[in-house]
Amino acid sequence: MDENFLLENETAVTLYHKYAKNLPIIDYHCHLSPKEIYENKTFKNITEVWLYGDHYKWRAMRANGINEKYITGDGSDYEKFIAWAKTVPMLIGNPLYNWTHLELQRFFNIFDILDEDTAPNVWKRVNELLNSEGFGARDLIKKSNVKVVCTTDDPIDSLEYHLKLREDKDFQVKVLPGFRPDKALAINREGFTDYVGKLEKASEIRIDNYEDFLQALKSRVEFFHSIGGRVSDHAIDVMTFAETTIDEVAEYFAEALQGKGVSTEGEIKFKTYTLKFLGQLYSELGWVMQFHINALRNTNTKMFNVLGPDTGYDAINDNLIAKPLVSMLDILEKEDSLPKTILYSLNPRDNSTIASIIGCFQDGKIPGKIQFGTAWWFNDNKTGMLDQMQYLANMGVFSRFIGMLTDSRSFLSYPRHEYFRRLVCTFIGQWVENGEVPNDMKFLGKIVQGISYYNAKEYFDFQIG
Repeated sequence: MDENFLLENETAVTLYHKYAKNLPIIDYHCHLSPKEIYENKTFKNITEVWLYGDHYKWRAMRANGINEKYITGDGSDYEKFIAWAKTVPMLIGNPLYNWTHLELQRFFNIFDILDEDTAPNVWKRVNELLNSEGFGARDLIKKSNVKVVCTTDDPIDSLEYHLKLREDKDFQVKVLPGFRPDKALAINREGFTDYVGKLEKASEIRIDNYEDFLQALKSRVEFFHSIGGRVSDHAIDVMTFAETTIDEVAEYFAEALQGKGVSTEGEIKFKTYTLKFLGQLYSELGWVMQFHINALRNTNTKMFNVLGPDTGYDAINDNLIAKPLVSMLDILEKEDSLPKTILYSLNPRDNSTIASIIGCFQDGKIPGKIQFGTAWWFNDNKTGMLDQMQYLANMGVFSRFIGMLTDSRSFLSYPRHEYFRRLVCTFIGQWVENGEVPNDMKFLGKIVQGISYYNAKEYFDFQIG
């Protein structure tokens, strides 16, 4: 993992070091805490900043035979770090191996290979830095040259810390809310009526019927917009669609408010109409809509009952997406209200489907209006990233791709952008080496810079310098 790590040809070396390496980052989707950013949270040790909440690492540790005590249990932070250090050498081939060492190198200037023998010294050196000036949450963001952070926020969130950060002139990074209304669409989930009550309180709109519900959501979208929010995100584990009317959905909503279970047909129609309503609103406000499709969540009931969600027990789903996804995009397009949209699927089987669908809804005005989102979650590895880029290049306009995001809860995750940019340079460089495109560094460098930073800057229009 030297300076030419992942750069597999001379063209790639030139493209990365001359054009991509020093560009800023726009992190348009992540799960960082705005509270921790505002407070410039400091970390007492590497386990706290590295292993708390990181279910990527937790899955790997379990697969390596590490007892849960040293993952999410009551083991000490030092014991958990040692358990991770024992696991890292076994992860060759997994991007966690590379990310781990990139993070040690980029943030802490440690170039040792992490294993059980080096772990005590790494623990000591990193913790000394973490307990010194310049290693709080804000500092780590600034060290990574990040210009924009878009967090993930529920419609009922007060956005208290976004408001405070907006007024804080000492921190120049934009921290903007991302509208994530999954709970508002989960009409059959336990606690839905309680959630409606919380939405009522947050919006200050009495919700007696479905139209009130839609107005309450609209009120919250407008509140997010007033603070700088320009992105929404939807976790659509199963992509569905059904033609319906507002009157029909209103009846299903009334049943839900009474605590009755809604039929599968009713649930699909409720989600369809509500999502269409939100898409129209996003379009009016100039937002970007994101669909994260085909996750299979909480697969292990035993461990879900012990640890809850987002603890490393999710997988790739295999629901078919083409017809319902096209139907949703089409109904918005027919009403001239399809917003800029980014589509991701957790199942790489869907790569060709999405790559073909995005070409059906470009408008000839906004470059890359409908985007095939970067390789996500189980796919954000060398193979997955290169495959996503290849499908996009084969069927679309790769040069308009808006590139990488972190989708992470960790302040140390930004070297993933470096990993991605190196692969972009190798991907393009191979075409040059094969004689498929001109060896024009100025032209290709501009494409690399666009995918690394400038395309996202233009696409989201976050008004940054």
